[in-house]
Amino acid sequence: MKPAIFLDWYMKIASGSAIIGGGMEFFMINTGFYDKVTVLEAEKRAYENSPEAQAMREALNPWRTQGRR
Repeated sequence: MKPAIFLDWYMKIASGSAIIGGGMEFFMINTGFYDKVTVLEAEKRAYENSPEAQAMREALNPWRTQGRR
């Protein structure tokens, strides 16, 4: 069996990427990023389910008259 070439290089890249990714997650958790995103997504879904958004979707739908002929 042929030994893995550049295995040490791949391990350095993988460990460095894991450290950077972990640091980013730690930063986002500590700054309350996920809480802010949760609130924004809830507001977005509430608007998307509103009658105003439904009327706008129907008005902007270019195929709205296709099935009514």
